[in-house]
Amino acid sequence: MGMIAERSVDAWYSSLPKTSGIYRLINGTMIDKNEKERIQAVIALGESDDPRAVRPLMDCCADKDPLIRLHATEALFKLRSGRAVSVLIGRLGDKNEQLATRKQAAAALAAIRSYTAIEGLRDLYSDTDEDPALRSFVAEELHKIRTR
Repeated sequence: MGMIAERSVDAWYSSLPKTSGIYRLINGTMIDKNEKERIQAVIALGESDDPRAVRPLMDCCADKDPLIRLHATEALFKLRSGRAVSVLIGRLGDKNEQLATRKQAAAALAAIRSYTAIEGLRDLYSDTDEDPALRSFVAEELHKIRTR
């Protein structure tokens, strides 16, 4: 998303009341029919720093819309919740998923840095049948973990 779209998402999110706002965002990820509004809700949940956002974002990772899945993995990267590890490993390992979403899932797992997240990255890296570009990206993420 460009800077203009990011600013409009920030303005949109900051205009919501904090308590009921998170619930409206959660509802917006699943109920809203408009893809653009759903994406804005997913992005805002990622920016919310609210643990209540993790479960709906995990659900969005299984959405039929590939853009929703991509933005949900980006949002989970920002939240860095260990509860999302299994879903992120699922996105990472799904060979039918878009490469950008798989890379974002790898980055999110590396950011979480739990034992299970790192094992998921290592498993993918060890799979010689995997996409070489993805394996290379995962190797970089694993290297970043070791040097932090």
